[in-house]
Amino acid sequence: MTDRQKSFMKMAIDLSRSGMNQGKGGPFGCVIVKDGQVVGIGSNSVISTNDPTAHAEVVAIRDACKNLGHFQLDGCEVYTSCEPCPMCLGAIYWARPSKVYFANDKNDAAEAGFDDQFIYEEIDMEGKERRIPFMQVMQAEAKKVFEEWVSKENKTLY
Repeated sequence: MTDRQKSFMKMAIDLSRSGMNQGKGGPFGCVIVKDGQVVGIGSNSVISTNDPTAHAEVVAIRDACKNLGHFQLDGCEVYTSCEPCPMCLGAIYWARPSKVYFANDKNDAAEAGFDDQFIYEEIDMEGKERRIPFMQVMQAEAKKVFEEWVSKENKTLY
């Protein structure tokens, strides 16, 4: 890791501390970089926004995509103070950056009271067996829209 990359990680760690100290949310920060320049930042803002999806990585992805004018982060590097949770991991994969660096891991997060293991376990369960039951209904009607999507000529793939 270069000194420049270390400075981006330090920035993510500093964001985790400042967001926590400002009462925004938990101790998580994220910086997104493209071509050596910061294009997005975020700290966990779950508490201050009453938004359970306002994790540092999601906030930073939204900021970077707005600043770049695109819904994908091609050629970007993500620096996050902690290994991403399942939701953030999904968001990162949808955004498609080139690389992710993290400081704390999911075990460190669990020790601090942020244990996501149950979510990983829930993903593999049948919907009706999950803690929050998932019931599939009206699949045929909804599938028609997917069929329309497949035949749509002027769509943007992502």
